[in-house]
Amino acid sequence: MDKLREECGIFGIYAPGKDVARLTYYGLYALQHRGQESAGIAVADGRTISLYKGMGLVAEVFSGRQLDSFQGYLAVGHVRYSTTGASQPINAQPLVFRYWGGMLGLAHNGNLTNANELRDSLASAGSVFQTTTDSEIIVNLIARYSQTGLVDAIKKCMISLAGAYSLVILTEDKLLAVRDPHGFRPLCLGILGDRQGYVVASESCALDTVGAHFIRDVLPGEMIIIDKDGITSLQGQHSAKCAHCIFEYIYFARPDSYMDGFHVNRVRRLMGRRLAQEYPVQADLVIPVPDSGISAARGYAEGSGIPFEEGLMKNRYIGRTFIQPTQNMRDLGVRLKLNPVREILAGKTIVMVDDSLVRGTTSSKIVRMLKDECGVKEVHLILSSPPVMHSCYYGIDTSNEEELIAARKPLEEIRQFIGADGLHYLSIEGLLSVFGERRDDFCTACFSGDYPVAIPKSTAGKYSLE
Repeated sequence: MDKLREECGIFGIYAPGKDVARLTYYGLYALQHRGQESAGIAVADGRTISLYKGMGLVAEVFSGRQLDSFQGYLAVGHVRYSTTGASQPINAQPLVFRYWGGMLGLAHNGNLTNANELRDSLASAGSVFQTTTDSEIIVNLIARYSQTGLVDAIKKCMISLAGAYSLVILTEDKLLAVRDPHGFRPLCLGILGDRQGYVVASESCALDTVGAHFIRDVLPGEMIIIDKDGITSLQGQHSAKCAHCIFEYIYFARPDSYMDGFHVNRVRRLMGRRLAQEYPVQADLVIPVPDSGISAARGYAEGSGIPFEEGLMKNRYIGRTFIQPTQNMRDLGVRLKLNPVREILAGKTIVMVDDSLVRGTTSSKIVRMLKDECGVKEVHLILSSPPVMHSCYYGIDTSNEEELIAARKPLEEIRQFIGADGLHYLSIEGLLSVFGERRDDFCTACFSGDYPVAIPKSTAGKYSLE
């Protein structure tokens, strides 16, 4: 793995008279960058909940026939990249279940830090589990606490849960949205037309896709209930401090999203401008590693005055995986994704901007390709994040720390391994400075090791519940 992996994307809609299944399909399409392992949609019609899910991309899982079969006026959807639980059909979401109060559908983005403890407690009291996801723990807790009603059950559930969770929950006639007290994972609320319905989604780009207008972000610790009476907001668990995932702004979120008060594209350009201040380089061109490095590269070019060029072309039709049976084929992997524009790059000294460095293997292949095959004179790799040195326990599938190159090697050794003529990371101070007065509202644990919520003393990572 040479990039931090996305977590999941969730989408919910309450819109009587609308084709909610197709709108959810389009919403998931907009969130596909957040997870490519599986996709699912659950639709309710006031009496029951129908579910269809499968492994693969949204367009691979759903056909027009399947979408036509859904009848209802509210729905939730999910695209998954597994952070707890293996990549298997049984772990695909939404999870739909029956309990004494009726039916529920649940989609979850995030990662519980006390999942093992909660699961052991539930199992010892007789709970049965079909999946190996921490999301099913939430399902069991809601069912267990539901004697006094669903809203009270979710409130009690929030007291028991630790870590990161943004949830969309479906009953036969209600849509609920829940965000953890620290607000680790994003979640926003939108309105369709002239109060024709409401939408909740991981990112505002999904609202735009389905024609909804952004209202606001779901607040940390908030529960929103949407039904025939409109919107009800309840503030549940309070946290002393927000801890929004800063990697959403560096890499995960789409640049056209608006998240917790910040435009992602603007933030990334400011990161690039800050990099130009911290690491001025005498160079002919600034090029991005597409797509995640584009905004920061434009910011670096603006701040430095060095011309911006798209020197690497990305093949956007490559699937989420491709077969690499031999070492030679693995070496061609970068070529399948990226191809240099030789006439632009030959003989030049370039600044190459990327979002982050995990293992460094892909970056080393790109540098070698630029120098050996394109005649690039010098390559200076500039990264819009600080060194990733610590594992994430809040919903990002980070490598074990021993696989993180910045945790094992000093800067000069990393530069030599990559083969670059210069290597520069954005400082933590520089990164936080782009958020102004709200610089303390973010989780930077993957850089600093300062975890806002206690992490498990020992963990088997994403397979801890297998």
